[in-house]
Amino acid sequence: MKDKVIVVTGAGNGIGRAIALMLGRHGARVVVNDLGSSGAGEGSDSGPASEVAAQIRQAGGKAVPDNHSVTTADGAQAIVHTAIDSFGRIDGVINCAGILRDRIFHRMSEDEWRGVLDVHLNGCFFVSRAAAPHFKEQQSGTFVHMTSAAGLVGNFGQANYAAAKLGIVALSKSIALDMARFNVRSNCIAPFAWSRLIGTLPSETEAEKARLERMQSMQPEQIAPVAVFLSSDAAADVNGQVLTVRGNELIVMSQPRPVASIHRSEGWTLETLAEHAVPAIRRAFTPLERSPEVFCWDPV
Repeated sequence: MKDKVIVVTGAGNGIGRAIALMLGRHGARVVVNDLGSSGAGEGSDSGPASEVAAQIRQAGGKAVPDNHSVTTADGAQAIVHTAIDSFGRIDGVINCAGILRDRIFHRMSEDEWRGVLDVHLNGCFFVSRAAAPHFKEQQSGTFVHMTSAAGLVGNFGQANYAAAKLGIVALSKSIALDMARFNVRSNCIAPFAWSRLIGTLPSETEAEKARLERMQSMQPEQIAPVAVFLSSDAAADVNGQVLTVRGNELIVMSQPRPVASIHRSEGWTLETLAEHAVPAIRRAFTPLERSPEVFCWDPV
């Protein structure tokens, strides 16, 4: 990673912070981007980004803070320009910026929907799009995006977050396909780690309390090595993948592919769909499960 210039969004706290600090320790030049908003996306504060950048410099690394918002194209361009102006180039983007505005679906407001998509999905697009021409010109570059088991599997009260996070997977795959010819890679991480966002989740029932206790055992510092590795030349043959990091576990997630098929030469009617098709393919249906039910074991 020595001398590579990496932009980390949402780097003032949690997973982004841990990644930025590790990048600094391994010789990268880091743009520490963070608007400094609350976990719900309210307000701004230059302090978190400045503090992390200062930590990197105090440890002998190179870093600059950036407080632009990822939610607009202009803000994203400004973030990338911070890298170019400070270090003369950009080699990688790690998209960690995120907020939560959880609400059961039938009560979710337009503001709660748009706010979460703006930061997560639009933020990933805008910052990645701003960096893409530079990567194309220099014939190299890496993207790492944070997705979530809430999108890959499902969860209660997170339609906005889940939609954004699964959209990020599709965005990453499209970037990987479109830019592989320019030696540009794009991968996703679904992280399990305790952070201020996870701390906002409800903990009223015994099951919810047990889930949060399990989450507290998993730290942002366990995510950082995977993100840094994917940004390095050592991961040159890893592209378009979705990796889950859960404690000390590294899991390759499946991506949608055909799992069962059936045909009828004369075509389908409503009756034959009910009587023939569904009974024949039901064994391949995906159960309606939540992330805690799929990842139900204690992390290693």
